[in-house]
Amino acid sequence: MSLESRWKGERDRLLSAGRYRQLGPPAGVDFCSNDYLGYARRRWPQVEGSRSGAASRLLRGHHTIWDEVEAALARWHVAETALIFTSGYMANEGLLGTVIDPGDWVASDQHNHASIIDGVRLSRAERFVYRHNDLNHLEHGLRQSSQTNAAGSERFIVTESLFGMEGDRAPLKGLVELAARYGAHLIVDEAHATGCFARTGGGLVDEVGLRPGVLATVHTGGKALGVPGAYVAGPRYLKEMLVNRCRHLIFTTALPPVVGEWWLQTLEHVVLDHKARLSLHAAAKTFREALSQQGIACGGGDYIMPLMLGEDLRAVEAARHLQEAGFDIRAIRPPTVPEGTARLRVSVHADHDQETLARAAEWIAKVLHETTTAEQRSARSIFTA
Repeated sequence: MSLESRWKGERDRLLSAGRYRQLGPPAGVDFCSNDYLGYARRRWPQVEGSRSGAASRLLRGHHTIWDEVEAALARWHVAETALIFTSGYMANEGLLGTVIDPGDWVASDQHNHASIIDGVRLSRAERFVYRHNDLNHLEHGLRQSSQTNAAGSERFIVTESLFGMEGDRAPLKGLVELAARYGAHLIVDEAHATGCFARTGGGLVDEVGLRPGVLATVHTGGKALGVPGAYVAGPRYLKEMLVNRCRHLIFTTALPPVVGEWWLQTLEHVVLDHKARLSLHAAAKTFREALSQQGIACGGGDYIMPLMLGEDLRAVEAARHLQEAGFDIRAIRPPTVPEGTARLRVSVHADHDQETLARAAEWIAKVLHETTTAEQRSARSIFTA
């Protein structure tokens, strides 16, 4: 069988299962991106600087602008240091693959992002996947590891703070307590929380004042901040280790200095933009209430709202109807989410007005009702055939 034939067979299987993916330009009102504060459409002042990173940061790609950016990030989070990466995926995979050694033990939440899963795999440590946000299951794993871990090995717990597909929050206080009790290091991915929580937008770890109990937090610029790149915030020795050992930093061309200027302008704005954070959470509350009035239940507790549909084809069909109505809402299917949990992932933004939110809720209710009715008709036809 040729490679082309193999791919065509796989493509046909994806098509029949409702899992074939295609690239397409954005259209309609944005209810699917992670532009939570509406910054992606903001016109920033013109920035000046080199348009090329030219080399890795350890060669000629480093620029004094990155010292300024990392110092500003560290001040923002009241952390010792911060280190810029080219993307959130690179930051997670690079951090976990570097600081966790093959002889270590690591616990990862069942619903963690793919970049965390891949980073843990890259470490080749002993893995324990605990049930989503289940502190009892996690403690069971920690107790077992304390009996079997070799001398000199370390234990780690890795979680998202706000889960990107479930829309719920990790029990951060409980995780910090367990980490302290069992001598584990806690790493928190703040990708979906950065910019949107705490008085100055630092994230959920900063909002609940847990920085001293966390080894490192990972943040992305490409979501609420609307700027390329990502970073890790933590102690000085961690940054030194990453600069010396992290292949994702050492062998990657640096972001161009012009992006550093962009970061500085974004940080100056987001720290003071408490109004946008208030608008975001108010819009989320308004939309949840509008869905509830339409008889629609959604998951999560903040501005990420999964509408569980179960079947892949049903989710694809519902998304298609909503897009035709002018709302850019996408279907999320396995392997991004577990089997049988296909869903619509709705992302509310700070600049969604009440009229738009009300119309979206009405259309969602209409489409979900129609797809449910169609499924019921189909089921009846099967049983009466």
